[in-house]
Amino acid sequence: MPTLRIALAQVNPTVGDIPGNAASIRRWSREAADAGAHLVAFPEMMLTGYPIEDLVFRNSFVAASQHALRTLAADLAADGLGDLAVVVGYVDADGPPATSAEAVPGTGRRDASALLHGGEVVATYFKHHLPNYGVFDEDRYFEPGIELTVVRLDGVDVALTVCEDIWQAGGPFTAARRAGAGLVVNINASPYELNKDDVRLPLVQRRAAEAGATVAYVNAVGGQDELVFDGDSMIVSPDGVLLTRAGQFTEGLLVHDLDLPVADTVPNAEGSTDAAAPAFEESRDDHMPVKRAIIDTKLAALTDKRTGGIADRIADEAEIWSALVLGLRDYVNKNRFQSVIFGLSGGIDSAVVAAIAVDALGPERVVGVSLPSGYSSEHSKDDAADLAKRTGLDYRVQPIQPMVDSFLANMSLSGLAVENLQARVRGVILMALSNQEGHLVLTTGNKSELAVGYSTLYGDSVGGFNPLKDVPKSMVWQLARWRNTQGNPPIPENSITKAPSAELRPGQRDSDSLPDYSVLDPIIKGYVDHDLGRAELIAAGNDPALVDRVFRMIDIAEYKRRQAAPGTKISGKAFGRDRRLPITNSFREGL
Repeated sequence: MPTLRIALAQVNPTVGDIPGNAASIRRWSREAADAGAHLVAFPEMMLTGYPIEDLVFRNSFVAASQHALRTLAADLAADGLGDLAVVVGYVDADGPPATSAEAVPGTGRRDASALLHGGEVVATYFKHHLPNYGVFDEDRYFEPGIELTVVRLDGVDVALTVCEDIWQAGGPFTAARRAGAGLVVNINASPYELNKDDVRLPLVQRRAAEAGATVAYVNAVGGQDELVFDGDSMIVSPDGVLLTRAGQFTEGLLVHDLDLPVADTVPNAEGSTDAAAPAFEESRDDHMPVKRAIIDTKLAALTDKRTGGIADRIADEAEIWSALVLGLRDYVNKNRFQSVIFGLSGGIDSAVVAAIAVDALGPERVVGVSLPSGYSSEHSKDDAADLAKRTGLDYRVQPIQPMVDSFLANMSLSGLAVENLQARVRGVILMALSNQEGHLVLTTGNKSELAVGYSTLYGDSVGGFNPLKDVPKSMVWQLARWRNTQGNPPIPENSITKAPSAELRPGQRDSDSLPDYSVLDPIIKGYVDHDLGRAELIAAGNDPALVDRVFRMIDIAEYKRRQAAPGTKISGKAFGRDRRLPITNSFREGL
């Protein structure tokens, strides 16, 4: 059996930075070659970043991707890397966008993979299965490929596939078995959500069995707007054995030697072999044609044995924290902000945001502002100062009561209007500091509050990014306790244990307006994350009147969420890209 040394480049591209992404490919390809790799695979749409959304409709953008691919092939050869097979994702086109009046059926924009070798684009493959659920809108952007591409590399047949191809039975992986492929390379930009790593391994094992081939799965790492990519690249043998697996949320090369079967010398006209295919779910595209390319090269002999190892999985809290830190860091850095600023109240939400920000950016790039009013408790002010001392962030105090009093001296306000006025004065101060000093304002509301509208528009909801947007309140406490076990505890114990309060009126508590979070969060999860109806949640043991109350709060707060800042997705269904409901909506559960 030939031995193929493969490198999976689990790396972090930036959407739209085609030159920078190409430079990253060259840099990591050099590392792969220095490690003795014969083939290196990069993530889905590595050249352009992912997702590119409506950039795909710009002819100039697609042309830049195509040109960069050809230039990259030549540059790799000029770098002395012409003997290295490089699999890279990009956007291609063989016609105008599907939305154009000139569109021709079967042509259009393509989510593509290419194999580069010897200064040339040796082969291309177009993604076959296009996801159109959750955060994905690929039916809007791309046309599906209809052929499987198999490249023969020194006697080993390597099939190319892209991301969603591995999530669906039939199609490319069934075709790979018929084509006699010894290795299927699957390049991905698979977004993180909690425990998704538990789903991936069984998935790759199923497709390896379906293809009758080793599967090399490489995933991106990094943040892109509300999405975070967690890596978790791996290689699985045809019989389901996990051969090697990368860590989560870290860049690097996973290098592993594979003993692969020699390909049939002359495949039959349909590209199939005599191997009996197991029974798998049939689909309309189980007989997709195969196109082949042959690389006329001899793999360099290996003098040692290289194994990538199997990285340990991390606990749920560590997963979530890593995702939140990476999501914030990349949003700040990729958008070229120098620092962040937010209101530091002494409460649990702002304390956790502060700890995330310091972990992501370092204390020198984090500004926390205490904005006490006449109702702010001494313990809250003390807790904010204590957190600042623990973390070393830039701490400032700006009392708001004189500004609130100025408004009240000129306007007749009472009750909720006065409470909201305080929140809006705080928002004005944070935005003014942002304008003056160039900080990105972080908002600190959690998913529970966002769900039921427990926030003030243009007040505590003000900001350009929200690290806790997809984190329920009960999980905020859980994360705080976990983070305090990791080295020096950044969060004061009192911020964790005291009853939550907006402190906008005397003696105020969240429980005055909301059910206990231990009761509220499961209802929100059922209704928002799982689309459960009233009857189903009542059958699960929830009080009918409470279900009706929570449903109403969630439904009428849609207009607030539509104006909310982006924030890192960690759940199966986040507000924003995942959950899209009309603001004007008269449907009510149970009525």
